[in-house]
Amino acid sequence: MRIAFHAPLKPPDHPVPSGDRRVARLFLAALREAGHAATVASRLRSWDDASVPGRQARLAALGDRLGDRLLRRWQARPAERPALWFTYHLYHKAPDLIGPRVAAALDIPYVVAEASYAPKRRTGPWADGFARAEAALAQADAVIALTSVDAEGLAPVVPAGRLHRLPPFLDVGPYVAAAGRRGAVRPRLFRGDPGPWLLAVGMMRPGDKDRSYAVLAAALARLGDRPWRLAVVGDGSERDAVLGRFDPARVVWFGARPTADLAELYAAADLYVWPAVNEAYGMAVLEAQATGLPVVAGAVGGVPDIVADGVTGLLVPPLDPARFAEAVRLLLADPGRRAEMAEAALRTVAWEHGFPRAVETLDAILRRAAAQRRRPGRPAGGATPSDPPTGTDRP
Repeated sequence: MRIAFHAPLKPPDHPVPSGDRRVARLFLAALREAGHAATVASRLRSWDDASVPGRQARLAALGDRLGDRLLRRWQARPAERPALWFTYHLYHKAPDLIGPRVAAALDIPYVVAEASYAPKRRTGPWADGFARAEAALAQADAVIALTSVDAEGLAPVVPAGRLHRLPPFLDVGPYVAAAGRRGAVRPRLFRGDPGPWLLAVGMMRPGDKDRSYAVLAAALARLGDRPWRLAVVGDGSERDAVLGRFDPARVVWFGARPTADLAELYAAADLYVWPAVNEAYGMAVLEAQATGLPVVAGAVGGVPDIVADGVTGLLVPPLDPARFAEAVRLLLADPGRRAEMAEAALRTVAWEHGFPRAVETLDAILRRAAAQRRRPGRPAGGATPSDPPTGTDRP
């Protein structure tokens, strides 16, 4: 199938690394691995923080113009006309300003992955973005939720027959390979320091990332004289403030690193630590486990969907430095338990979050949406509320 791909929050070729960019790239790769001809239809970024009056209206007008341009292009070049529109990550701050209109004009399925629905935004500075996101969800032939929290939030507005689950996923190959090189990479990266080594990965920007670092610093300060070192990966405008919260004698800052380097850092460490304040789920949390690194993380959002508490890591209440410190202390004192969690993490991520399974699930959802769209007498919008969910849903 020829698929038009759009990520209104952040396009997959955006220059700034982030979890959103990473997942957008993974979805593109999964679509192509399934045999679809997926191309980026637009790089329009509709994200708006409501700080500039009138910006949302200007973005909407731009979206209309870009949609018209796409329609004219595909009318002139019918061989390039998509058979399905796929939008990754829309919500009230970043609505899809192109896909719904284009899909309706072409009479093709409209599919959304990783959407969120917040009725409290029906009024206020993002009211227009909320209305557009809500209308897009109502039109969608299929909505794919990556976490149970998102699925629960979408259930009131997306009929069961259109709502599907696809667990967060990644290509585990590079991470498993890095785990096999632990004996070689650890001395090189940590210069022979026995540690134990904790690892945190996160951009250093205002807001939730900064709050996560603040909670982590407060937690580690409670460990007293227990030996530990912390490797920090990330960069951003708050770098000095973030690093200033930690004991400089215990911290090594690695800056921002490409994915290949990250895999080796995960493999070299003993424990991944991240409070995950307001995280959707955290790709770094998943990547760490794919390398066999147990985690201590905040039990927030979709994090419990990717961390098996007590099996692949420990989850603690968010914003609770004391409980976080206790969980870290517990695992630092028990290398045997960390080893058991490492093995469990390798198995669990490879099976539940591996790329091949995600490709198969995603392809099945898209083909079902396309088949239902073509069904005689089918109303616009795809499946009806009476349609059963796909067999790929995970409890």
